[in-house]
Amino acid sequence: MVFINLFLFNYLLFIALMSNFVLMIEEEKEEKSLNFIEEIIEEDIRTGKHGGRVLTRFPPEPNGYLHIGHAKSICLNFGLAQKYNGKTNLRFDDTNPVTEDTEYVESIKNDIKWLGFQWAEELYTSDYFETLYEYAVKLIKKGLAYVDDSTPEEIAAAKGSPTEPGIPTPYRDRSIEENLKLFQEMREGKYKDGEKVLRAKIDLASPNMHMRDPILYRIKHAHHHRTGDKWCIYPMYDFAHGQSDSIEKITHSICTLEFVPHRQLYDWLIEQLEIFPSKQYEFARLNLSYTVMSKRKLLQLVNEKYVEGWDDPRMPTISGLRRRGYTPESIRNFCERIGIQKRENMIDVSLLEFCIREDLNKTAWRRMAVLDPIKLIITNYPEGQVEELIGENNPEVEGGDGSRIIPFSKELWIEREDFMENPPKKFFRLGPGLSVRLKHAYIVECHDFKKDENGKVTEVYCTYVPNSKSGEDTSGLKVKGTIHWVSTDHAKEAEVRLYDRLFNVENPAAEEDFRKVLNPESLKVVPKAYIEPDLANAVAGKGYQFIRLGYFNLDTSSTAEKLVFNRTVTLKDSWAKEVKKGS
Repeated sequence: MVFINLFLFNYLLFIALMSNFVLMIEEEKEEKSLNFIEEIIEEDIRTGKHGGRVLTRFPPEPNGYLHIGHAKSICLNFGLAQKYNGKTNLRFDDTNPVTEDTEYVESIKNDIKWLGFQWAEELYTSDYFETLYEYAVKLIKKGLAYVDDSTPEEIAAAKGSPTEPGIPTPYRDRSIEENLKLFQEMREGKYKDGEKVLRAKIDLASPNMHMRDPILYRIKHAHHHRTGDKWCIYPMYDFAHGQSDSIEKITHSICTLEFVPHRQLYDWLIEQLEIFPSKQYEFARLNLSYTVMSKRKLLQLVNEKYVEGWDDPRMPTISGLRRRGYTPESIRNFCERIGIQKRENMIDVSLLEFCIREDLNKTAWRRMAVLDPIKLIITNYPEGQVEELIGENNPEVEGGDGSRIIPFSKELWIEREDFMENPPKKFFRLGPGLSVRLKHAYIVECHDFKKDENGKVTEVYCTYVPNSKSGEDTSGLKVKGTIHWVSTDHAKEAEVRLYDRLFNVENPAAEEDFRKVLNPESLKVVPKAYIEPDLANAVAGKGYQFIRLGYFNLDTSSTAEKLVFNRTVTLKDSWAKEVKKGS
């Protein structure tokens, strides 16, 4: 019998050890798992391509504020450079003076720094305007570009369709000399906007529509935020993008999937110009449920006053997420979790919310706030007595994260939902004859309550158990519920903004009019909440858990005279319940 037990013990021990070994192997595999771009980079380093050097770039157009989709690209480009001891340039694609502004330039720089990244060089496509002009001249001299006087409608019609080849416009066969002269005159400002364009001369029968003599330059008599009125012709994105990459000697130019059809033109221009062979790679952009990621639609929300501005806490902009209380760590973690794919898919916003809950649970200081108050009076507590209770800042922090003093007195504010006149059987809060523990304080038992003329409860009367103080309890009493509170004599007032998802449907971008599916409950304002006095010292970006209510952040509009807190996220995923209820 002893032998059998010993054999069984050794067998179970062997199974346990093997399970741990397999788990370790799987974890090691997971750690070594590379996304497809990392595989490309590692192969390039192995073969000595570009001397084993890695230089990426983040090239935003300064025509709006960055959003969570840009955060994915930022984390990818800067993250790859960090992993492979490379560098990342920040290059502003400022080729459209009509929509661009220095306000956007500064906001983009602030967002990148806030996310925790620093670029190697701050560059602008406008830095290369002269070089790009010379590149265009080189193409003309090689017979690979021409000036076209056709209208936009005529050019579009002449391009044909995916099933029919295009036809040349009357200007396609102009001489090199004439094209050089006309392009010079375009630069000198002799023509009006739209009167002429410079087009590449490639293949009007190409199955790739982007190769059917794409426009390289257009005329725009507009003031540029950096070059002023020096230029009145501006390169198109397809011409400026690859050539700017080449000028900077970018080794891995990473774009989203919509640029896959543009890659052929990217390569063609670099090859014809005989310049540094930067290479373009594409990944799936971020599609996030219950929001829109189109800059045009976000601008529409701002301009039509559906939101307060670009940094409205309901917006998916980085500045909006920051104002709401999201942390850089939570966004970087989110981007790491969703990974890099080659195929478009929809990421559930609940994953983003999970990431911020996970981060704030470890860092946010715990505080008490009452949003819908009724008064609790402890009838047997000494009149005028004030106790200074001690509350931990964050019990999740190993070794502690400090503490604060919480004043306790005879009269307290509690949440209205924590009292019921006729409570059901499993209601573990306050009601006639019911007892609860007051967080950090004492056990109290309700013995009476008071209503106003409308039948609304205004006051609850309780007795407390003097020897039931938290941490010193000798009462032997057991209660199933704990509620939060603030002392009426010491509480501070604050406006609390309860933010929720901006849209009611999973994919608002697919709707005929995305504005019709805006969530009317996306913002509820509590004009006067009562908060712990310590919250008068709150700092924006610190993150606070209002016990039992959610995670909150001090708003940027807050002042000493008027404190304003934004709800970052609820403690639990309330939308999961709604989805389950509706299914």
